[in-house]
Amino acid sequence: MKVLVVEPKKKPYAKEIGTDLESLKAEVGGWIQAIFPFNDNVAIVCNEEGKLEGLELNRALRDSIGRIYDIIAGTFLVVGLAQEEFASLTDVQLERYKKLYQTPEDYSAHFFRAFE
Repeated sequence: MKVLVVEPKKKPYAKEIGTDLESLKAEVGGWIQAIFPFNDNVAIVCNEEGKLEGLELNRALRDSIGRIYDIIAGTFLVVGLAQEEFASLTDVQLERYKKLYQTPEDYSAHFFRAFE
């Protein structure tokens, strides 16, 4: 399936991967968690224990007015949805989420400054 790979501090890119659990786990580096933050037939697939494992903070999830409500740790995928399974992104979806996550974010300075 065609997915969008979003790595910390890098621009996102399209990649063909298998639809099986092992392929998804290999991309995110561990057990997967699916998040459904959009009103679109897509999901974010990330490492379920990314924050607990101390993976690098990657991109923010924002509410409808742009406020951050969570930050994904580690590499994540944007995947399409087809009924009850993951599927390839359409070309339109691929471009939409590539644009959304185009700019790498760095939270390290902000995170540690909060504890000074």
